[in-house]
Amino acid sequence: MNKITKQSTVLLLIITLVFIPFGTSALAQGQAVDEENSGALMTADLILARPLGIVATVLGCAVFIVSLPFSALGGNTKQASQKLVQEPASFTFTRPLGEF
Repeated sequence: MNKITKQSTVLLLIITLVFIPFGTSALAQGQAVDEENSGALMTADLILARPLGIVATVLGCAVFIVSLPFSALGGNTKQASQKLVQEPASFTFTRPLGEF
């Protein structure tokens, strides 16, 4: 083999062996299950996600009302109400605080 190719292969092998432990520790940290939500998540949910959910619910209701004649003609009013009204309302009002 060429000298540059050997050096490149050795360098790549060294870099790989050095960074493997960092990758496995990051993978292990990502698989930990957090039983309780943190206060920061709950605060972000209360201040950001819930008001946005309320806005999404109101806008979804408005879009549903506008699209009601078309969805009635197409026979998919149930699916339209599910996607435009029920899912945003469920996200906003029925899920536990801090769970996204």
